[in-house]
Amino acid sequence: MEKFTQRVTLDGRYGKLRNPSLAVDALLKGGSTLLRIHFHFPFEFIKSPMAVPQKPPSVWLCWLWLLAGVIAITVAWQTLDGPVDTDLDATKNHALHTFAWWCSKLAEGEVPAAVGIFLSVLFVLSRRPAIAAKIFFVMLTCEITGMAALILRILVGRTRPLADVPQGIYGVWYHGHWIIGKYEFSSFPSGHSATAMGLAAAAWLVDRRWGAIAALYAGLVMWSRIALQCHHLSDVIASAVLSIPLAILCKKLLLPTIESQFSRFNSTPAISAGKT
Repeated sequence: MEKFTQRVTLDGRYGKLRNPSLAVDALLKGGSTLLRIHFHFPFEFIKSPMAVPQKPPSVWLCWLWLLAGVIAITVAWQTLDGPVDTDLDATKNHALHTFAWWCSKLAEGEVPAAVGIFLSVLFVLSRRPAIAAKIFFVMLTCEITGMAALILRILVGRTRPLADVPQGIYGVWYHGHWIIGKYEFSSFPSGHSATAMGLAAAAWLVDRRWGAIAALYAGLVMWSRIALQCHHLSDVIASAVLSIPLAILCKKLLLPTIESQFSRFNSTPAISAGKT
């Protein structure tokens, strides 16, 4: 019986693999050839931290964030809403009330939409489509988070602080009537705060400097909603819990497409020379 030996060496992008560790003798079926294979395998690579790809912790972080958010909302709802609503009440201070009103006005959906579209067009015309794409993404994200809060608060039907009915959650039906879209029953979560927090989170994801400024804006909006007695503390906390993961999801799903579309504005159209 003829015998021969074959040495197999695995090579890859990590360099030649060393440390021969295993030899296998296999009698091939249908023949008399004995094949001896020596495997050279990188045990030092297995022991390295990169040997086994780690699963991204995004799922666990999401669940942890939601759990922390539920706890924060529950604590605020049960113990802090009443005292904070009273302490931050600005309805009896004309100057403070006016300032809070303007802060809230800046978070109405059409305001960031108009500003975002204007700045996007401006930077496109300035031949800076990369910045225009980021601004458009931030604008689009804050509109999505605001819309998500709007839909949720319609379904929850929580009373606002100055509602004429007992405080509570009423859903979409109260005393034989639909209450969908009724102002008194649309407190949880805050749509203005969700819009502002979505804008701040999206801005932070694309540029830390923009994010820091936007976070200040979001904080003022959240304060204004309580100061105007339009929302409870737990309402604005719920807006943050909702908006931040939505902004992260929007970055994964929307930002690459937006940047790809805006990058087309960076190309100069070719000028074809006509023949005379």
